[in-house]
Amino acid sequence: MYIAIAGNIGSGKTTLTQMLTERYKAKAYLEESNNPYIGDFYEDMNRWSFNLQISFLGSRIEQTMDMLADNGSGVIFQDRTIYEDAHIFADNLHEMGLMASRDIETYMKIFRLVTSLIPRPDLLIYLKASVPTLISQIRKRGRAYEMNIDEAYLKRLNGKYNHWIDTIYEGDMLVIDKDHEDFVSDASVFERICARIDALNTQR
Repeated sequence: MYIAIAGNIGSGKTTLTQMLTERYKAKAYLEESNNPYIGDFYEDMNRWSFNLQISFLGSRIEQTMDMLADNGSGVIFQDRTIYEDAHIFADNLHEMGLMASRDIETYMKIFRLVTSLIPRPDLLIYLKASVPTLISQIRKRGRAYEMNIDEAYLKRLNGKYNHWIDTIYEGDMLVIDKDHEDFVSDASVFERICARIDALNTQR
C-alpha cells in the first residue's frame, strides 16, 4: 500500500512520515534535504529554479522506480509527491516569472510522461496549514537555507495547494488541518490518521 504525505514547506510532512513509518514498521521515502541547488535557489530563485525543480523531479522518479521495484506487500510512505513538484512548485515559479516558459514546458513534458507510467497513491494525506503556522514551524526547525523564505511566497504556495486539492487531484485523500490538529502533541489526531490507513488496508 502506497501512502503519500503532502503539504507546504513547514507543514510537518517529514515528521508525520517518520511517525507513520515507525508505527507500521514500514519503508519510507523522505523529501530530499540535500538537493545541491536548494541553497543557491533561495539566494537567486530566477537563476536556479529550473535546476532545482529538475533535480527534485529526478529524485522523485528515482524514488518511484524504487517503490515499483520493491513491489512488497507492506506499507510504503512517501514524503511529498511528484504531483506537488509539478502542480505546486514548478507551476508557481513559472507564474512568478522565475522559470521561463520553455523550461516549464520541458519540465511538464517529463512530468506527464512519468505520471502516465506510475500508480497514484492509495491515500494522500494533505497537511493543510496557514502561513503563520508554517512560519512558526520553519523557525522552530531552524534550517539555515529556509530562514529567508518570503511569507508572500508561502502564501502563493498555499493557494496552489488549495487549488490542486480542490480541483486537480482525483485520488483518495485525508485532510489534516495543522492549525487545529497537531498529530505530535495530540495523540488522538495521529490515531485518527492511523485508523484511516488501517481501514484502507482492510479493504484491500
